[in-house]
Amino acid sequence: MQSVEDFTTVESVFVRKRNALVLRGQFTPIYTDYYLHLMQHGIRHSSELDEMLKDSLTMLVLHLVARPWAETIAWTVNLRAPRLNLFVTGGSVSESITGRIFTEDVREPDRNFFYSQTTSPNLPEPRTSTLEVRGKDAIEWISQYYSQSEGRPARAFRLADEHFALVAAQPDCDLAWLESLDAEAVSKIDRAEETKLLETRRFRFHCGCTLAQILPVLGGWRDRLDELFADADTIRIQCPRCAAGYRVSRDMI
Repeated sequence: MQSVEDFTTVESVFVRKRNALVLRGQFTPIYTDYYLHLMQHGIRHSSELDEMLKDSLTMLVLHLVARPWAETIAWTVNLRAPRLNLFVTGGSVSESITGRIFTEDVREPDRNFFYSQTTSPNLPEPRTSTLEVRGKDAIEWISQYYSQSEGRPARAFRLADEHFALVAAQPDCDLAWLESLDAEAVSKIDRAEETKLLETRRFRFHCGCTLAQILPVLGGWRDRLDELFADADTIRIQCPRCAAGYRVSRDMI
């Protein structure tokens, strides 16, 4: 069992009189596990892509805490420049978040598209939404997502020491107050406003993938092993969720 220190704890705080929900947490534990994962599997990103993926993981965690416990949510962002697919997914029940970047064989869209899929035992089928997003900043995407898909305004803030916050409007929210917020005001919100802690949830960077789970993807190649392996004794396959690499030999298939 992992200790509490291995998780990022996110608070859900209601701001009375302003009718807004503040989701906030300190993300060093998630980032630490993320970098250990990259080192373990020899994955390297440019600083730009690294920041983009980390911010997307962070925004999804904050959004998950604003949503019902049972939901599992996956976001995919198809960017035009740089041409890539960015994927993140997580759930409160599993207390985990994971993600990766695809840079090979990615179609080039004419605009940047954001795809969201939500699954839950309470939903008869996955709920999906698609929207166009501007720019390359995941901190800005979340506001665009809330406006277009959630039907309410929200704003995200990068605070000191790897703290982040998401402020989402609730019914009868003071929208002028929400729009006036800056990072300093959000960091001091407990002193300036009447607040109530509603709940806490915790998350870690963890996929849980295994070679046994990924091997069935290659089942269709059983009769074409020479084509798949060519002259190699083994091939390397990646987890589609976290990019973890696994070596596969012919006899495994």
